[in-house]
Amino acid sequence: MQAGRRAAGRQALGDREQGTPAGAVRLAVDGPVPQDGADLADAVADVLARRAVPVARVRGEHFLRARSIRLEHGEDPDAYAELWYDLSALRREVLDPLGPGGSQRWLPRLRDPVTDRPFRDAAQLAPAGTVAVVDATFLARWEIADAVDLRVHLDVSAAAQSRRLPDPLRSRATQAWARYLEDFDPASSATVVVRYERPGHPAVTGSPA
Repeated sequence: MQAGRRAAGRQALGDREQGTPAGAVRLAVDGPVPQDGADLADAVADVLARRAVPVARVRGEHFLRARSIRLEHGEDPDAYAELWYDLSALRREVLDPLGPGGSQRWLPRLRDPVTDRPFRDAAQLAPAGTVAVVDATFLARWEIADAVDLRVHLDVSAAAQSRRLPDPLRSRATQAWARYLEDFDPASSATVVVRYERPGHPAVTGSPA
C-alpha cells in the first residue's frame, strides 16, 4: 500500500520540482477523505525529501477552525464546506508567504485538532527551492485556488467516500463534496487527477491543466 502511494506521489508531481525557482512551489492535494489526502501528501513529501528537495509539509488537520465553529450547525453540508477548514488562515500563514514576492516565512500549524487549542509554533523560513506540500479539502474554492501552483485532485466515488469517512462526518462530508464538484469542477483545473478508489492502488487519470 505504501509503495502504491509513493508511486502516485511521483506521478502526481512528475519532474516539476526540478528547476524550482528561489521561491517555494505550492503543491496541494485536494480530496474528499481527509486521511487520503494526508497519506498521499506524506508520500509526495517523502519522495521529495529523498531527492534532497526541502519540503514545507502542512497538514489540513492543523488548520481546522475551532470545534465550536465547526459543530455549530450540526450536519449542515454547507457549513462543513465553508466553516470546517480555515482556508483564509491557510492562505495567510502559508500559501501567500510562500508565493511570489512573499516573505518565505510560513507557519507549520495553527490549531491542535485534539485539544482544540492554538499551537504556539514560530514561523519558519523556507530555504530556496522549497516545495510546500499541503493537504486539505475544497482547495479549488475561489478564496484559495489562485494561491496554489500545483494541485492534485483525488477522484473518489461517493460509495468509497462513505466507506472511508468516519461516522460523524459521513453525511455532511459526502453532500458537501458533491456540491463542491458541481460548483467548482475541481478536476478541470487540477494539475493532476488521481483516481483514488482504493488508496493502495491509486491511478493517475488526467492532467488537464
